[in-house]
Amino acid sequence: MSQRAAERVFMVGIKGTGMTALAEVLCRRGVAVSGSDVPERFYTDDILRELSVSVIEDFSAEQLPEQVDRVIHSAAYRVDTNPQLQRARERGIPIATYPEALGALSADCYSVGVAGVHGKTTTSAMIGVLVQALGLPGSVIVGSAVAAFGGRSTLAQGERFLVAETCEYQRHFLAFHPDAVVLTSVEPDHLDYYRDLADVESAFCDYLKRLPDGGTVIYCADDSGACDVVRRVSADRPDLHLLAYGEAADGRYRLHQLRESPGLLAFEVGDRPLRLRVPGRHNALNAAAAVAVADLLAERFATQSTVTGAESAATAPAEAALSAALAAFAGTRRRAEIVGEAGGVLFMDDYAHHPTAIRTTLSGIRAFYPNRRLICDFMSHTYSRTAALLDDFASAFGDADIVVLHRIYASAREQFDGAISGRDLADAMRRKHGDVRYYDDPDESVAPLTELLRPGDLFLTMGAGDNWRLGQQLLAVCAGAGQQGGVR
Repeated sequence: MSQRAAERVFMVGIKGTGMTALAEVLCRRGVAVSGSDVPERFYTDDILRELSVSVIEDFSAEQLPEQVDRVIHSAAYRVDTNPQLQRARERGIPIATYPEALGALSADCYSVGVAGVHGKTTTSAMIGVLVQALGLPGSVIVGSAVAAFGGRSTLAQGERFLVAETCEYQRHFLAFHPDAVVLTSVEPDHLDYYRDLADVESAFCDYLKRLPDGGTVIYCADDSGACDVVRRVSADRPDLHLLAYGEAADGRYRLHQLRESPGLLAFEVGDRPLRLRVPGRHNALNAAAAVAVADLLAERFATQSTVTGAESAATAPAEAALSAALAAFAGTRRRAEIVGEAGGVLFMDDYAHHPTAIRTTLSGIRAFYPNRRLICDFMSHTYSRTAALLDDFASAFGDADIVVLHRIYASAREQFDGAISGRDLADAMRRKHGDVRYYDDPDESVAPLTELLRPGDLFLTMGAGDNWRLGQQLLAVCAGAGQQGGVR
């Protein structure tokens, strides 16, 4: 049964970014949504309140409503351990994971899955701002809050198509039913689940093979892993329509004339001159992919009334609207996000937690802010990733003037076995970087970092851990110091 057919849906772990985005889509389709989660406050609390979604901050079985047609749960909760999911199973209520529920939505319309080890969140968000600017009649679900969506993760302008960020972890994206796939990058990651690169590539190959006859693959020609996957799949599926983007691509989506300067990224995609005010060459690649998707959707769904200047439903998106939307793109939550500025110190936060993403993000920030001392506070995520990619992590921070490290942020899916620690990463990094500092707990670093910071610095918290709180603490300290005479 599709999600639109369920009149009453209960969502366990509803405050998660993806779950809240899904809740909004379901609400807009007339489904009565309620859910449960922890008492901790998240930015999604305000969104759920605006949607009039009732949230029970309790997972006890007794709190599962009597009248429920379907239960959807976050991957953070399991049927064998969560009391509400256990009760739902006892009552015979259909249960679906978030990826399964998203997959059910994708089966109802033309769907585009955005996939890749890096870049899928920002690419999805850029697609969303183009869909928004061009008035196309579909929905977009992003894995982070998007400034252009009013701080939400969802854009809902219709039901004729769905664009969604789809995740490779545990092959979750195999529940999605794509008509087109964006493939940004393929390399080793999630090594607590995948054996090696070959295993990762096999998952992406399986995903592309889910495309229907004549389906579209929009892939990054600059990424060797993405090219390898496309090459393997297209050998068996010559029916697929392949669109390459990037500096190594030919044709309409070739990225060229890239110029990085303080506060501006200028480039051309094909014959289109474009600008971004978010840092990094990787974001120019993301924009190229987004333009390709916008063209694909406009050719299928645009009308003269939805795209200004369009000559027909098949015309490419209006160039002025497309260019303006990208120029105004302000990023997403935790992707080179400017947290604030105080005492002359600029505070940013970024989710990058893989060496490749770290390296490209720092390079872009360095080019955007060449005159600031760059202090990067990083918390590695998962023991397995840190151990498997230790040397890559150690050499990924070359564009930072100072690196601050902490304990490894443990995942619920792993147990610490003593084989790797944050201190091991610090020792490895000191062999390649001039200034590396280690504080086991981020709170321990507040006082020494307060002493370290000076006007003109850029302090960046980075990673999938909880060290983002440190940036907020230091921002508050600097703001207080500013009121009393300023940072030294």
